Amino acid sequence: MRDDLIVVLDVGKTLAKLSLWTRSGDMLAKDSRPNERIDAGAYVALDADGIEAWLARTLTAFAQQGRIGAIIPVGHGAAAAIVRDGKLACPPIDYEEPGPDAARGPYEAARDAFRDTGSPALPGGLNLGAQLHYLQGLRPGLLAPGAQILLWPQYWAWRLSGVAASEVTSLGCHSDLWRPKDRRVSDLARERGWDQGLPPLAVAGAPLGGLTDAWRARTGLDESVQVYCGLHDSNAALLAARGFAEIAQAESTVLSTGTWFVAMRSPEDDASVELSGLSEDRDCLINVDAFGKLVPSARFMGGREIEILAGVDTRRVDIKPDQPALVAAVPAVLAAGARVLPTFAPGFGPYPGHRGRWINMPTDQAQRRAAVCLYAALVANEALNLIGARERILVEGRFAEAEVFVRALASLRPRDQIYVSNAHNDVSYGALRLIEPMLKPATALTPVAPLEVSIASYAQDWRRDVERTEHAA
Repeated sequence: MRDDLIVVLDVGKTLAKLSLWTRSGDMLAKDSRPNERIDAGAYVALDADGIEAWLARTLTAFAQQGRIGAIIPVGHGAAAAIVRDGKLACPPIDYEEPGPDAARGPYEAARDAFRDTGSPALPGGLNLGAQLHYLQGLRPGLLAPGAQILLWPQYWAWRLSGVAASEVTSLGCHSDLWRPKDRRVSDLARERGWDQGLPPLAVAGAPLGGLTDAWRARTGLDESVQVYCGLHDSNAALLAARGFAEIAQAESTVLSTGTWFVAMRSPEDDASVELSGLSEDRDCLINVDAFGKLVPSARFMGGREIEILAGVDTRRVDIKPDQPALVAAVPAVLAAGARVLPTFAPGFGPYPGHRGRWINMPTDQAQRRAAVCLYAALVANEALNLIGARERILVEGRFAEAEVFVRALASLRPRDQIYVSNAHNDVSYGALRLIEPMLKPATALTPVAPLEVSIASYAQDWRRDVERTEHAA
């Protein structure tokens, strides 16, 4: 039996994952479950009860492998739970719920300016303020005094420990609730009284307290377990990347890939961040890292688009045995002019108002998947340009293994060094580094070579078609 193990709870948009680690950075066990969306009557909600039941079962199993000393939660952005009298007051709303769009008028008029919050106006419930506005309209007394607004990672910290806290990486994630330069809640949050429901701020890596009696009885864990505050998942990936010497203190950008592709730029320490230089209309935003620093960011729903475009078995875009065939298919894609125009996730990314379509869609599956990877690289390249990314770019997450994607990105950015990491648990590893900050990655970064064929003309034709579509709109 090993002593003093660490558990990372990663509640992402698509999957919830639980991993068990030694303090030296070795992963001993991992489990996951698909996150379902549930019908909450008036809206679609996150399955908090289902996640909790799975969490209890998995923690119980993990406890058999050694003495667990710490649990740290990670969660996706634009999610919060409303708690009253020690329990959920309503199911947490899913940010893809379209309901908040129906009554946005008064909310839009009350939002702080983008230059102050770094939160662009986003569709559905992707602004947490839009969710709160919507819920307040459905249930006028829901957010009255006594209610607590718990950001998604901190909800799980509270559920386990009974201690409520807020934290800046989730609060600063396009929520409309935080002014990162001023390090305070937004005027909107103050005017609506939502600031009164936000618990006191805690540092992401701060221990909040031990497990509640109920959770100790439920899992067999003991009173020595400390529950940590936790953080937003993309920021955890950024922390993991900063463990590499090439990324740590230098001008660099991390492109985190999953359901969302999120580009996060870490300017050199003496560089200033000017929000007015970011494009609010093209899904640029300011994230806040675990230490309160501003992180210029841009994003698009790359994983969702790949899923839509590549068909049923999306694993074959990034699964290792398929990579030679996909790379070999690139010349045929270029010769045929097969390309995808943005966007298949309307409302998001650098081209939010465009309607996606194929030009010369291949019938051959390898060529089709290669064309999808080229498309992802072209959109990622634009997102990187929007935030001034330069010099060093690390692609992490699932699609770092999609060779056509990363090599096409290297072809499009010949002045930058593109890297991928061999780590498969970047988000969890980043959370682990909050508790053990001296941890270093076990493997080095891998430089990415450009494709052997030029895609310059292909990219030029793609940009021309995108511009024509924009002008037509």
